[in-house]
Amino acid sequence: MQLRSKLPNAGTTIFTIMSGLASEFNAVNLGQGFPDYPMAEELIALVSEAMKNGYNQYVPMQGFMPLREALAEKILFLYGTNVNAQTQITITPGGTYGVYTALTTVLRPGDEVIVFEPAYDSYIPNIEVNGAVAVRLSLKFPDYSIDWDEVRKMISPKTRMIMLNSPHNPTGSVLRKNDLEELRKTVSGTNICILSDEVYEHLIFDGIAHQSMLRYPDLMERSFVCFSFGKLYHCTGWKLGYCIASPGLMTEFRKVHQFNCFSCNSPMQVALSVFLKNKENYLSLPAFMQNKRDYFQKLMSQTKFDALPSYGSYFQVYKYGRISDESDKDFAIRITKEYGVATIPVSAFYREATDNKTIRFCFAKKEETLEKAVEKLMKIK
Repeated sequence: MQLRSKLPNAGTTIFTIMSGLASEFNAVNLGQGFPDYPMAEELIALVSEAMKNGYNQYVPMQGFMPLREALAEKILFLYGTNVNAQTQITITPGGTYGVYTALTTVLRPGDEVIVFEPAYDSYIPNIEVNGAVAVRLSLKFPDYSIDWDEVRKMISPKTRMIMLNSPHNPTGSVLRKNDLEELRKTVSGTNICILSDEVYEHLIFDGIAHQSMLRYPDLMERSFVCFSFGKLYHCTGWKLGYCIASPGLMTEFRKVHQFNCFSCNSPMQVALSVFLKNKENYLSLPAFMQNKRDYFQKLMSQTKFDALPSYGSYFQVYKYGRISDESDKDFAIRITKEYGVATIPVSAFYREATDNKTIRFCFAKKEETLEKAVEKLMKIK
């Protein structure tokens, strides 16, 4: 049987390739973005308690109501925005699912979506599988900032959506208040939707305020905002997140969601509804992850790699120009095989490889893991 591929340009992701090499060569894996330290014992205990208390069947399609109410309370506390737990929040099986569902809700064949590269690898395939076209704009190297004049030039009558990601994977850059003001001017008076990937919401450093779409009522009205519990609370295997949108947009989002996933893991939702009541469980996250970034930077200062700033997420991009003029992919593969440290080449986050001789490290690891990796990286010549 022959099947015409809906994603003819898609192959095995670079994350699978590099993690496979890491396993094959017994390398320290600083490539794929997941922690190697345990999640909170309190949260584990709350899940166990929920299961023992019988929360093992479906919760409503929209998600466990006490969890949605806890999220609404958190949003009001953080951003001063009132979000209706009943009509504006849907629990999803991960942030990536929320992104895909939002795109599927909006896009029709021929629509255009503005995407900034380097971009998380699911974005463009998610657009294309819906028959739409990704209009790719490069973030300005080396600070990975947005040229808003360039954005405005790329808007056409077919532009249906602008995708944003802050804190940004893979670069660790973040949107500033000025970016949101430029975005507001850009979309004002248009029918353009916004998809904002904010899965690293609390992993933001140096006292910088997270510029969520939820801060701005006019942007919120046209936005799907996607979040992840797994990224924040060190339980990526849970694949649990949520999407927030205006009531009209969320009604359409749920039409797609109900015929796809319908309902997510019940005991985890029950546990999180209790866990989020303690504000310190999320307010402590920026300092926790910044300490890991700072420790990794201190270790890496002993190597020939040059750091680019990371203001959020749990990634940092490093230049290796003082070591080699190889392509970033060849360099990443070689140091995995020869020196035992796996990373991700940043060119993999572009549809048409843009090689700035940079690789991405994940520093969401135990100190001993980072120490072991840098001990190996110091030997690279």
